Amino acid sequence: MSTDREQAAFEAGIKLGALYHQWVGTPISVQTASGVEAVIEQSVGLQPFVEQIDVTLDRSLMNANAFGYTELAGLMFDVTIRTKVGATTCVAALRPENGYPLMRIVSCDEEEPLSDH
Repeated sequence: MSTDREQAAFEAGIKLGALYHQWVGTPISVQTASGVEAVIEQSVGLQPFVEQIDVTLDRSLMNANAFGYTELAGLMFDVTIRTKVGATTCVAALRPENGYPLMRIVSCDEEEPLSDH
């Protein structure tokens, strides 16, 4: 059986991985980016253990093709997600690092138990 800390980290990581693979390749433009950001946040936010998610897409990488759009690419993502399992809150991120869309655990913190006094 996993600990709350392990489960919170797993939940954050699996949600970032699913987000990445679900949305890469989506037709997007500078004009539709804010709507896509909101839909991703709302969609992932429905899942168990998600406390908060913030999605920003790098519009400078959105170079329209002949039809007026581009495809969402991994390097466009700047995502921070916070999951909570039991008393543990985990923050993870997906953002470009050295030309790669890197996912990482930023922190996992456990709440201090309340004293009886």
